[in-house]
Amino acid sequence: MKIAIVTDWLTNYGGAESVISAFHDLFPDAPIYTTMYKPEKMRELGKLKNVKTTWLNKIPFVKHQWMLSLMPTAVEMMDLSDYDIVLSSCHSVSKGVITKPDALHISYCHTPMRYAWESWDFETRLKKFPRILHKSIRKQIKVIREWDYCAAQRVDQYIANSSHIGNQIKKYYKRNSDVIYPPVHTEKFKPISNPTEDFYLAVGRLIPYKKFDLIVQTFNKLKKPVKIVGTGPQLEKIKDMAKDNVEVLGYVDDKKLIDLYANCKAFLFPQLEDAGIVPLEAMAAGRPVIALNRGGSLDTMIDGKTGVLFKEQTVKSLSDAIKKFEKMKFDPKFIRKHAEKYDVEIFKEKIKDYVEKEWEKFNLTFK
Repeated sequence: MKIAIVTDWLTNYGGAESVISAFHDLFPDAPIYTTMYKPEKMRELGKLKNVKTTWLNKIPFVKHQWMLSLMPTAVEMMDLSDYDIVLSSCHSVSKGVITKPDALHISYCHTPMRYAWESWDFETRLKKFPRILHKSIRKQIKVIREWDYCAAQRVDQYIANSSHIGNQIKKYYKRNSDVIYPPVHTEKFKPISNPTEDFYLAVGRLIPYKKFDLIVQTFNKLKKPVKIVGTGPQLEKIKDMAKDNVEVLGYVDDKKLIDLYANCKAFLFPQLEDAGIVPLEAMAAGRPVIALNRGGSLDTMIDGKTGVLFKEQTVKSLSDAIKKFEKMKFDPKFIRKHAEKYDVEIFKEKIKDYVEKEWEKFNLTFK
């Protein structure tokens, strides 16, 4: 059987790209089809030998964000007629590829097209455009939403990256899915015998929905030490908000980050994420997590065992969770063992088994 891998774009490295890396490890001979590819931004993936791009990649000095309205056309023009299995990793358009009738399309869904279905995401993006264009963009998004729903029906089997996204797939696409949580490189992180435990830690891109401002407000009030790692458009705002007990580190290298994970008292995760990887990195280092009880955290957290869940994105709710946490004891070995369930090798094993099982079922049904 011939396999092709498809993804939306390869222009920056993140959780979705770590899935592509795992797919590539599993199926090294499978070409990777994508709308746009910037190898200089994808060094973490290593040298990919067979990446096939669309005409969008030939336009100089262009960012993928500027091309969203053209992406549906680009993916539909991909020629996948030679392949028996198409494995897509999708948070935008790649599920919309057109396969031959007797091919199996399995889509690993990171999220339904958020800017088409989630009003908060669309409105946030809209603010970046001149007001004179808003009416036209609103009309375009209706067309994109209709295309996205139709394109979603081309997929034979969905894998959701969390139960939360499984519910979103059902809500927006009216399709069922199976959950396989995204991969974590747990081998990079190890518990240490005597962590300092003299600070709390938060890591991520400094953008509004990540709620770093909530962390700063809470710790300004509690006067407890916290370190914030990350860069982004809110960096200066977060620095300006922070009192002396809040240390905003900005970018740190992997060696420093691993040390911070290993020594923190607890990891803070106040945002709603489809599937959070960084809390599992902290757990791989044996450290407990204080997380919002929504989204991917509901799949990966065991309240009272791997950390503490809190209900609302408010200073009071987060403060109460921290106070509760400080009265509890946690077993680093148990937390580490729990994180290992999400290791990249486990992920690859699950994907391989899933593809083989679905291919067997598909052949029986099709014939």
